[in-house]
Amino acid sequence: MELKKISIFLIFALFSTLAKAELIKPNIKLDPYDVVKIQLEALKNNNTEDTGIRQTWLFAHPDNKKITGPFDRFRVMIYGQQYKHLINHSSHKIKLITNSPNTYVYRIEILSENKKLFIYEWHVQKGSDESCNKCWFTSAVSQPFDQGNTI
Repeated sequence: MELKKISIFLIFALFSTLAKAELIKPNIKLDPYDVVKIQLEALKNNNTEDTGIRQTWLFAHPDNKKITGPFDRFRVMIYGQQYKHLINHSSHKIKLITNSPNTYVYRIEILSENKKLFIYEWHVQKGSDESCNKCWFTSAVSQPFDQGNTI
């Protein structure tokens, strides 16, 4: 548990300087939870240059990038109906549902900017290319399950 607190602290430290520094790149030191947290924090703090979406794109699984296309197409997809609730959301919770040696699945609760609750299922898998085949990447994100307005 203490190691997870240190990991979370390091991720927040990285994001506090993200606007001034380079984006975080996939590497074997990041565990599946870290990858999800990095992406969610980036989307929560997306700016007019879409740095948060670009950060998220870096952790898209190489096999998915073949389907979603280049960054500009990925950006349009994130602003679309399915994922727009992730952009500049108010808060998020991450809960592990299941895992295996090469795949982790998380339940993500998103409180949107307009205080609606959405549930996503977030899949993280090891890479498939030579450049980072032991790194973790997001391989799938479900459609949101609208939980309605919150108090």
